[in-house]
Amino acid sequence: MASHIVGYPRMGPKRELKFALESFWDKKSSAEDLQKVAADLRSSIWQQMAAAGIKYIPSNTFSYYDQVLDATSMLGAVPPRYGWNGGEIGFDTYFSMARGNASVPAMEMTKWFDTNYHFIVPELGPDVNFSYASHKAVDEYKEAKALGVDTIPVLIGPVSYLLLSKPAKGVEKTFSLLSLLPKILPIYKEVIAELKAAGALWIQFDEPTLVLDLDSHQLQAFTAAYAELETTLSGLNVLIEAYFADLTAEAYKTLTELKGVTAYGLDLVRGTQTIELIKSNFPKGKYLFAGVVDGRNIWANDLASSLSTLQALEAVVGKDKLVVSTSCSLLHTAVDLVNETKLDDEIKSWLAFAAQKVVEVNALAKALAGQKDEAFFTANASAQASRKSSPRVTNEAVQKAAAALKGSDHRRATNVTARLDAQQKKLNLPVLPTTTIGSFPQTLELRRVRREYKANKISEDDYVKAIKEEIKKVVDLQEELDIDVLVHGEPELKLCREMIWLSTLVSNYLVLLSLLTGGCNLMGLAASSHQSSTVMLAAPNQ
Repeated sequence: MASHIVGYPRMGPKRELKFALESFWDKKSSAEDLQKVAADLRSSIWQQMAAAGIKYIPSNTFSYYDQVLDATSMLGAVPPRYGWNGGEIGFDTYFSMARGNASVPAMEMTKWFDTNYHFIVPELGPDVNFSYASHKAVDEYKEAKALGVDTIPVLIGPVSYLLLSKPAKGVEKTFSLLSLLPKILPIYKEVIAELKAAGALWIQFDEPTLVLDLDSHQLQAFTAAYAELETTLSGLNVLIEAYFADLTAEAYKTLTELKGVTAYGLDLVRGTQTIELIKSNFPKGKYLFAGVVDGRNIWANDLASSLSTLQALEAVVGKDKLVVSTSCSLLHTAVDLVNETKLDDEIKSWLAFAAQKVVEVNALAKALAGQKDEAFFTANASAQASRKSSPRVTNEAVQKAAAALKGSDHRRATNVTARLDAQQKKLNLPVLPTTTIGSFPQTLELRRVRREYKANKISEDDYVKAIKEEIKKVVDLQEELDIDVLVHGEPELKLCREMIWLSTLVSNYLVLLSLLTGGCNLMGLAASSHQSSTVMLAAPNQ
């Protein structure tokens, strides 16, 4: 039985990429230094997965910033303001798009679906001249192959790329981004042809927008795109990954009827209803990459439950066509539990970070193949039972308080009209009040103050004074501009975000707080903070 990982964190177990990026951005190290750190991380990730027994190992899931920006670079879709004149896109252009520079702002950053991760939104229009401008996907496949690791190159699928884009400035908001499909597919064909020539046997297209509520026109775009790519994809095994939610019946039908596709990777953690679609109608002879190990939290997998799910799917799909996988990229988890040295053994037994989830995936694949590691499964069952019964989780006071809640406790004592009247009396806002979304740009002076405070070159009093002065500046500016609802600019939160990267203790605190209150929701924050803060820190307006 085979195993697969959708994607893996790229920051490094000790945030090596973060520190290398900041050093490069501060001009303290060279591009070659940054590339060396990145290559070492990629090598260790590939070899780690190979050593764990993973058969289908992804490449091109590493990124210096985010995977959508990498796709923008591959397609040469650089907005004119960055002055790119063609050729292979280098760090200057790439990071200018991501972070802006002294003369032009960055591209928009937004949430990657409902995760705490962010991506740089492509700016497209009818006049964009697409060209094959970044060979990263092919280069990283060759890099892994030279290390003796045959990988599955991963690309953001062409339809999801367009659906995640926005019309560029000056382009009508009604412009159909999907109308650009015929312009970008030739680039995808070039990439595919190069990967085939390099020896790739599989290719993975991430099409997560398939889980959205799409209309028939949008679903038809998937059909048209892969029909157009079918000839170029001939000779390759093609995996389409859709994650983060259930597929609708229409989307599932569209996916399973795509031309030239060999396998479907589905999120069976959040997509519980998708399992019923698989059971009722799965295409004969196709592979199912079953995402049963959660890529979005840091809890250890319930191996017995996942194995039961896999066995049920095996009866539908067939033993040789079922591949055990993660629900989505492990990008959204912390990297390695081995680095959490301040957690006690009981809590650690309940947790699994990216490195541990890789082991879980392969353990499930071996168990499905009749090579079950009884000791590993027994330890996992004990940990699951411990987590359910431990007084650190089972808080009697919380349970009693929750049981005593009435329906009325979930509603406010006053209705909306009364609250609006009270608000208006207090604030006296106009019909259309104006405000901003909180955070103001970092200034060079503010960055200097933060650096000096972190280096203990200035006192806390001096730091607080500087923060207060910055707050006064942004409040004065808003009053000058006649903004109705003022914000303080969040200058102190920028330090907090950086401190997240020093936050093994903070992460542990969130774990313990969640356990003591009997809840699980905070765990997602604890897990995602390690990865998602990278983009938040790097973005020019954060």
